[in-house]
Amino acid sequence: MSEQDKFEDDLLYALTRTGEGFRPDQADQAGLVSGGYQLGRRRWRRRSTAAVVGGAAALALVGTGAVYLTGSASPSGASTVAAAPAASTGAALTPASAGAGTPTPTAAAAVTGDEVLSTFKALLPKGQITGASGRGTDDPALKGTFAGAQLVFDDGAGKSLLMVGVQKHRPGQSQDRSCPELKPGQLDACSVTTLADGSKLYLSEGYEYPDHRATTKEWMASLTGPDGREISLSEWNSPQEKGAPDSRANPPLTLDQLRAIVTDKSWDRIVAAVKPDGVDYAALSTGVSLQDRQAILTGLLPAGVTATKVDGNEVAMNVQLTQGGSTGSLVVRMQKLTGQQGETKDMSQGATTLPEGGQLKLYGPGTSSPKAAPMAEVVRDDVLVQVGEPPTGKPLLSLDQLKAIATSPEWKAKK
Repeated sequence: MSEQDKFEDDLLYALTRTGEGFRPDQADQAGLVSGGYQLGRRRWRRRSTAAVVGGAAALALVGTGAVYLTGSASPSGASTVAAAPAASTGAALTPASAGAGTPTPTAAAAVTGDEVLSTFKALLPKGQITGASGRGTDDPALKGTFAGAQLVFDDGAGKSLLMVGVQKHRPGQSQDRSCPELKPGQLDACSVTTLADGSKLYLSEGYEYPDHRATTKEWMASLTGPDGREISLSEWNSPQEKGAPDSRANPPLTLDQLRAIVTDKSWDRIVAAVKPDGVDYAALSTGVSLQDRQAILTGLLPAGVTATKVDGNEVAMNVQLTQGGSTGSLVVRMQKLTGQQGETKDMSQGATTLPEGGQLKLYGPGTSSPKAAPMAEVVRDDVLVQVGEPPTGKPLLSLDQLKAIATSPEWKAKK
């Protein structure tokens, strides 16, 4: 992987972890995330999470500071593995082996990259393995929220890059994969099935580049389970994801073999060791319900502006607005501060003190951050309130109107 790819990989991971869970309206989301999703689809560690990053998420967290995650895996030497029955035969799963989504403990001993790699190798059919490496939950750069492995596999018909990643999403913060309308040349096969335990299994045969600028194929399987797990496995008919000639006509593993690997119960121990990613909204909740926050906002909107649709969670609220014939979107975030080191300092830089107490920081035209989307941010009594608009489209409310909403004393945490 080139240095540029590594940069894109880690940056998108950081943004994903920061923005996890915010769900703008589907129509808005498509425009906000299309570029990032296309980049993230090709980055192996975030096959699922890139789809839930929205412009509203980055907007709502612009004042809190993202953690930039980096790190590298240690390569292992070449090895040969014996065939694993389930993976090599491609046989259908039996009820005893189809319980990958069974809830597992959320706290477990850390697993190392070597343990993840060993688990992966044991599930592969017989073949030569080179360039192998793994990342475990003991990797401080990933904070225990990811485990994975990659290797180059050769069954005698040519080398193939294989990558597997394990994540665990909090309730309501995962997004099921779906098959697009199959168009010639984009995907040769795609399916989504629900297993007996409620897990969703996505299988596809596609290409590294939908526009076929290269002929490299990418086949993949992704399992999402009721316990929040997402196990994603991709393979290519090349020893590299991109930038190398194809070494064979197709990737080595069939879809049945991919299915057998991601649904195997040997992943349970690793899933148990992986910490949930995304934002723990319950820990950040101020105790003010979504309904109460909607009522507060309704009373603070300028005359003539109406909230036509509201959704959200314990912290974030996404609002569709109308004013006459114009429409717009608003993101309102209300949360307790976590007390993490440097958090208050980051939020107070460039802020002004309000007469009634608290700190106010503005973003957008006419501020110290003129290129940012319009947003007003207030920190008062260890509660953060952010009111802003997504960074696309014409703003419906002025920065002064956003400021008036954010600075209202109505935004108080319930004791």
